[in-house]
Amino acid sequence: MLLEMLTRKKPTDDMFVGELSLRQWVKASTPYKIMEVIDGNLLKTEQGDVVAIMELGLECSRELLEERI
Repeated sequence: MLLEMLTRKKPTDDMFVGELSLRQWVKASTPYKIMEVIDGNLLKTEQGDVVAIMELGLECSRELLEERI
């Protein structure tokens, strides 16, 4: 849910077909292309803060339940 809030995308959006998921899309952009996936309304915050929040979202959505924080 955190990734959905930060990107304004849903896992069911048309762009997530086949092997590409919301989590994979965000992970591929972290940390160097993070501003390409962040909702434009959030760009007023510090980039470091956004990266930290996005990384938390990735940790909370790991594939294996026992790896999640």
